[in-house]
Amino acid sequence: MNTSEVIRARRSIRKYEENFIIPQKDIEIILEAAMMAPSACNTRPWEFVVVENSIIKEQIMEISPYTSMLRTASLAIVVCGKPDLQKAIGSSFWPQDCGAAIENLLLQATDLGYGTCWCGFYPVMERVEALQKVLHVSSIPMAVIAVGKPAENPEARGFFDSSKVTYLK
Repeated sequence: MNTSEVIRARRSIRKYEENFIIPQKDIEIILEAAMMAPSACNTRPWEFVVVENSIIKEQIMEISPYTSMLRTASLAIVVCGKPDLQKAIGSSFWPQDCGAAIENLLLQATDLGYGTCWCGFYPVMERVEALQKVLHVSSIPMAVIAVGKPAENPEARGFFDSSKVTYLK
Protein backbone atom coordinates (compact mmCIF):
# COMPACT_ATOMS: atom_id res chain seq x y z
CA MET A 1 0.00 0.00 0.00
CA ASN A 2 1.11 3.56 -0.51
CA THR A 3 0.87 6.15 2.28
CA SER A 4 -2.53 7.43 1.20
CA GLU A 5 -3.96 3.90 1.13
CA VAL A 6 -2.52 3.04 4.56
CA ILE A 7 -3.98 6.19 6.11
CA ARG A 8 -7.42 5.36 4.71
CA ALA A 9 -7.17 1.65 5.64
CA ARG A 10 -6.31 2.22 9.31
CA ARG A 11 -9.13 1.35 11.72
CA SER A 12 -9.56 0.98 15.46
CA ILE A 13 -9.79 -2.79 15.88
CA ARG A 14 -11.36 -4.22 19.01
CA LYS A 15 -11.54 -7.91 18.03
CA TYR A 16 -8.48 -9.96 17.14
CA GLU A 17 -7.72 -13.53 16.15
CA GLU A 18 -6.78 -15.22 19.40
CA ASN A 19 -3.38 -16.83 19.97
CA PHE A 20 -1.84 -15.15 16.93
CA ILE A 21 1.88 -14.52 17.44
CA ILE A 22 3.39 -11.46 15.79
CA PRO A 23 6.94 -12.20 14.61
CA GLN A 24 9.69 -10.29 16.47
CA LYS A 25 10.86 -8.84 13.14
CA ASP A 26 7.45 -7.19 12.61
CA ILE A 27 7.40 -5.83 16.17
CA GLU A 28 10.77 -4.22 15.56
CA ILE A 29 9.62 -2.73 12.23
CA ILE A 30 6.61 -1.21 14.02
CA LEU A 31 8.80 0.18 16.81
CA GLU A 32 11.33 1.55 14.32
CA ALA A 33 8.52 3.42 12.53
CA ALA A 34 7.40 4.88 15.86
CA MET A 35 10.95 6.03 16.60
CA MET A 36 11.20 7.69 13.18
CA ALA A 37 8.61 10.26 14.29
CA PRO A 38 9.67 13.88 14.56
CA SER A 39 10.33 15.32 18.01
CA ALA A 40 11.24 18.75 19.36
CA CYS A 41 15.00 19.25 18.81
CA ASN A 42 15.21 15.50 18.11
CA THR A 43 14.95 14.80 21.85
CA ARG A 44 12.98 11.57 21.20
CA PRO A 45 11.18 11.80 24.58
CA TRP A 46 9.72 8.31 24.56
CA GLU A 47 10.18 4.73 25.51
CA PHE A 48 8.15 1.68 24.56
CA VAL A 49 7.06 -1.32 26.60
CA VAL A 50 5.93 -4.37 24.61
CA VAL A 51 3.51 -6.48 26.65
CA GLU A 52 2.84 -10.02 25.49
CA ASN A 53 2.27 -11.44 28.98
CA SER A 54 -1.43 -12.24 29.51
CA ILE A 55 -1.28 -11.51 33.25
CA ILE A 56 0.07 -8.01 32.62
CA LYS A 57 -2.52 -7.46 29.88
CA GLU A 58 -5.21 -8.39 32.45
CA GLN A 59 -3.74 -5.88 34.91
CA ILE A 60 -3.91 -3.18 32.23
CA MET A 61 -7.56 -4.06 31.57
CA GLU A 62 -8.27 -3.70 35.30
CA ILE A 63 -6.76 -0.19 35.26
CA SER A 64 -8.75 1.02 32.26
CA PRO A 65 -12.18 -0.20 31.18
CA TYR A 66 -11.38 0.91 27.62
CA THR A 67 -8.69 -1.72 27.02
CA SER A 68 -10.83 -4.87 26.95
CA MET A 69 -9.63 -5.64 23.41
CA LEU A 70 -6.32 -6.71 24.97
CA ARG A 71 -8.04 -9.97 25.87
CA THR A 72 -7.65 -11.15 22.25
CA ALA A 73 -4.86 -8.86 21.00
CA SER A 74 -1.48 -10.45 20.41
CA LEU A 75 0.28 -7.75 22.37
CA ALA A 76 0.14 -4.24 23.70
CA ILE A 77 2.69 -1.53 23.03
CA VAL A 78 2.73 1.07 25.79
CA VAL A 79 4.09 4.40 24.60
CA CYS A 80 5.62 6.29 27.50
CA GLY A 81 6.72 9.91 27.56
CA LYS A 82 9.96 11.15 29.08
CA PRO A 83 9.47 14.88 29.66
CA ASP A 84 12.82 15.22 31.44
CA LEU A 85 14.54 14.82 28.08
CA GLN A 86 13.11 18.18 27.00
CA LYS A 87 13.96 20.22 30.11
CA ALA A 88 17.35 21.18 28.66
CA ILE A 89 15.67 22.80 25.64
CA GLY A 90 13.05 24.51 27.78
CA SER A 91 10.06 22.90 26.12
CA SER A 92 7.38 20.39 26.93
CA PHE A 93 6.29 19.16 23.53
CA TRP A 94 6.67 15.52 24.59
CA PRO A 95 2.89 14.78 24.37
CA GLN A 96 2.86 15.88 20.72
CA ASP A 97 6.08 14.01 20.04
CA CYS A 98 4.64 10.82 21.55
CA GLY A 99 1.43 11.34 19.55
CA ALA A 100 3.47 11.47 16.34
CA ALA A 101 5.25 8.25 17.36
CA ILE A 102 1.90 6.59 18.07
CA GLU A 103 0.49 7.55 14.68
CA ASN A 104 3.58 6.20 12.91
CA LEU A 105 3.18 2.97 14.90
CA LEU A 106 -0.49 2.65 13.91
CA LEU A 107 0.20 3.24 10.23
CA GLN A 108 3.16 0.85 10.09
CA ALA A 109 1.13 -1.89 11.79
CA THR A 110 -1.66 -1.35 9.25
CA ASP A 111 0.81 -1.61 6.37
CA LEU A 112 2.04 -4.95 7.78
CA GLY A 113 -1.54 -6.25 7.93
CA TYR A 114 -2.13 -5.85 11.67
CA GLY A 115 -4.97 -4.12 13.45
CA THR A 116 -4.49 -1.66 16.28
CA CYS A 117 -6.48 0.30 18.82
CA TRP A 118 -5.13 3.42 20.52
CA CYS A 119 -6.21 3.58 24.18
CA GLY A 120 -5.25 6.84 25.89
CA PHE A 121 -3.95 6.95 29.46
CA TYR A 122 -2.32 10.36 29.96
CA PRO A 123 -3.53 12.79 31.32
CA VAL A 124 -5.75 10.60 33.55
CA MET A 125 -3.19 10.48 36.34
CA GLU A 126 -4.81 7.72 38.42
CA ARG A 127 -4.50 5.40 35.40
CA VAL A 128 -1.00 6.68 34.57
CA GLU A 129 0.25 6.02 38.12
CA ALA A 130 -1.35 2.57 38.28
CA LEU A 131 0.21 1.61 34.94
CA GLN A 132 3.61 2.93 36.02
CA LYS A 133 3.49 0.48 38.94
CA VAL A 134 2.45 -2.46 36.75
CA LEU A 135 5.17 -1.75 34.18
CA HIS A 136 7.84 -0.64 36.70
CA VAL A 137 8.54 2.57 34.78
CA SER A 138 9.05 6.14 35.91
CA SER A 139 8.19 7.53 32.46
CA ILE A 140 4.60 8.59 31.74
CA PRO A 141 2.37 6.02 30.01
CA MET A 142 0.67 8.05 27.28
CA ALA A 143 -1.23 5.26 25.59
CA VAL A 144 -1.66 1.54 25.31
CA ILE A 145 -1.84 0.31 21.73
CA ALA A 146 -3.46 -3.09 21.17
CA VAL A 147 -1.90 -4.92 18.22
CA GLY A 148 -2.97 -8.15 16.57
CA LYS A 149 -4.44 -9.86 13.54
CA PRO A 150 -7.89 -8.30 12.99
CA ALA A 151 -10.97 -10.47 13.45
CA GLU A 152 -13.23 -7.66 12.24
CA ASN A 153 -13.30 -5.11 9.43
CA PRO A 154 -15.20 -2.04 10.62
CA GLU A 155 -16.24 0.72 8.26
CA ALA A 156 -14.18 3.89 8.10
CA ARG A 157 -15.25 6.53 10.60
CA GLY A 158 -12.99 9.36 9.43
CA PHE A 159 -13.95 11.64 6.56
CA PHE A 160 -13.17 15.01 5.03
CA ASP A 161 -15.30 17.79 6.51
CA SER A 162 -14.83 21.11 4.69
CA SER A 163 -16.63 22.97 7.53
CA LYS A 164 -13.55 22.35 9.69
CA VAL A 165 -11.19 24.08 7.27
CA THR A 166 -10.43 27.77 6.94
CA TYR A 167 -8.39 29.00 3.99
CA LEU A 168 -6.50 32.28 4.39
CA LYS A 169 -5.41 33.58 1.00
